[in-house]
Amino acid sequence: MGHQKKAGLGLLISAIGVVYGDIGTSPLYALKETFAGHHPIPVTPENIFGVLSLVFWTVMLLVTVKYVIVIMRADNHGEGGSLALLALVTELTRGRRVHYPLMMLGVIAAALFYGDSMITPAISVLSAVEGLEVVTPDLNAYVVPVTAVVLTGLFAIQSRGTGLVGRLFGPVMCLWFVTLAALGIGSIVRAPEVLVAIDPSHAVEFVIRHPLMSFYALGSVVLAVTGGEALYTDMGHFGRFPIRLAWFGLVLPALMLNYFGQGALLIAHPAAIQNPFFRLCPEWMVMPMVGLATLATVIASQAVISGAYSVARQAIQLGLLPRMTIVHTSGEEAGQIYVPFTNWTLYIAVMALVIGFQSSSNLAAAYGIAVTGTMMIDTILVSFVMALLWRWNIWLVVAVAGTLLLVDFAYFSANIIKVAQGGWFPLFIGFISFTVLTTWRRGRALVRKQLKKQAVPLEVVMRALGPNVSRARGTAIFLTAATDGVPPALLHNLKHNQTVHQRVVLATVTTAETPYVPDSERVHMTEIGDGFYRLIIRYGFMQTPDVPAALVLCKQFGQEFNMMSTSFFLSRETFVPSLNPGMALWRERLFTFMTLNATRATTFFKIPTDRVVELGTQLEI
Repeated sequence: MGHQKKAGLGLLISAIGVVYGDIGTSPLYALKETFAGHHPIPVTPENIFGVLSLVFWTVMLLVTVKYVIVIMRADNHGEGGSLALLALVTELTRGRRVHYPLMMLGVIAAALFYGDSMITPAISVLSAVEGLEVVTPDLNAYVVPVTAVVLTGLFAIQSRGTGLVGRLFGPVMCLWFVTLAALGIGSIVRAPEVLVAIDPSHAVEFVIRHPLMSFYALGSVVLAVTGGEALYTDMGHFGRFPIRLAWFGLVLPALMLNYFGQGALLIAHPAAIQNPFFRLCPEWMVMPMVGLATLATVIASQAVISGAYSVARQAIQLGLLPRMTIVHTSGEEAGQIYVPFTNWTLYIAVMALVIGFQSSSNLAAAYGIAVTGTMMIDTILVSFVMALLWRWNIWLVVAVAGTLLLVDFAYFSANIIKVAQGGWFPLFIGFISFTVLTTWRRGRALVRKQLKKQAVPLEVVMRALGPNVSRARGTAIFLTAATDGVPPALLHNLKHNQTVHQRVVLATVTTAETPYVPDSERVHMTEIGDGFYRLIIRYGFMQTPDVPAALVLCKQFGQEFNMMSTSFFLSRETFVPSLNPGMALWRERLFTFMTLNATRATTFFKIPTDRVVELGTQLEI
């Protein structure tokens, strides 16, 4: 019993470290940007109460109600996140008219995520290091260089794995949240009247009295909930209960106490708006707090970077991205992966943001569009889960989803007006990501169509196996995307070498709509006759394929494979221009470029390179 409690406490602390880094560092900049950002608000008690009330009820509605209470129920076999939700909704709506539009919405959410994952490390670490300016304005010149060094170090250590750093996440973030609460309480005690802002009437009055000002304020208030979607995304790692317990037991109270503490400080000292977070600290504490804040923002950045790796792997498995090198950095934890291409692409973009925008205030204008866009899509997708999976009454779905969508849309609209000040960046990244994802998906669909058109029925080939065709010793495994017909590599081998192996296995690796497929359901093998077999290997979209390991599981079908007498045959496709192209010429070129630069199938499927034979085939797409 004691061991279980310990494990439960460890899981809870880990959840605090990984899940809440992003939203936990929002107090560094959210209130400052609302009052002193691109659309300044006079720092008066009335406005402070109105803004604090907006912050409190925004967090309650968009995080507590939407994610913690509603969306976290929509798990895909325990996994969460936009792509897991998309896979769930895709399965529920298969064959319906809404299937394709919802699929596209999910792809847009994944594309927007990359825009968000680039801004989070830049704004978080910048806002922490900007605390140096509070120590002395002379240190202002060091903010960008120090931020660049911290982020460079963070991205550089990714390839070594984050296991050791990960063990520090929880305790550091626990200290962070306790410090947030303590600083907030110390300030609230001096101006307890600030607590009246919990009454939603202050938010309503603020909106009625200052409609335009409050609309602009929404664009900055939403910074208080950035990272809220991480509760759902990381659900597969920790489960619902630890995430919910951490939210209600520590994170939510600490965040609110700190925001209200900043509000209490501003009532007494309006000039503190230049950096209300660090002004909460006694003078002796500012420098240690800069250090702790930098650590906390590095942790927030790490969580986002790890999330980007996870989304990349899911996108590859779901057929939205070409194969990429995925390195497992832990022999114990399957979820700890490193994707070099994603890592260095993110690094270049983050450095460009830090150098280009120079301050967290400038970056705040770019932040919010991707987050609110993703939140809106999550609401639309989960409404179908409410109706089709949970079987809620249609009017209840309309009431709950409609209210949440209305709130999402209000915040999204308030952020859209920030496009010129920097909001164009996540939209630009989102557009590029969407183009890449959809081009690869469309290109692979065209390839499958052409292969199917050229496919020769297996029965025809088997009838053609006469006395002139010799049978080589051993086993030939032909990897093919099609589950019927003969792969081009087999036809070429038969045509040029006039031989087939004694045992021929036509193997297809497929991705299920679920995150994990157990070993007991991994392989399905059927005997066709005359030494031919059809093998289907299934993986979940959170798993990395390993063909040799899957072959070991074929013992249950009475088939064993000795790698020394097994050859793997793969088709290497070359694309040629078509008279009737299936997509625009520039997209065909982009697809061809991605194909040429994709990780080799041998590496991705963990096939021994000395056992591989590649045969080329030309395709028109």
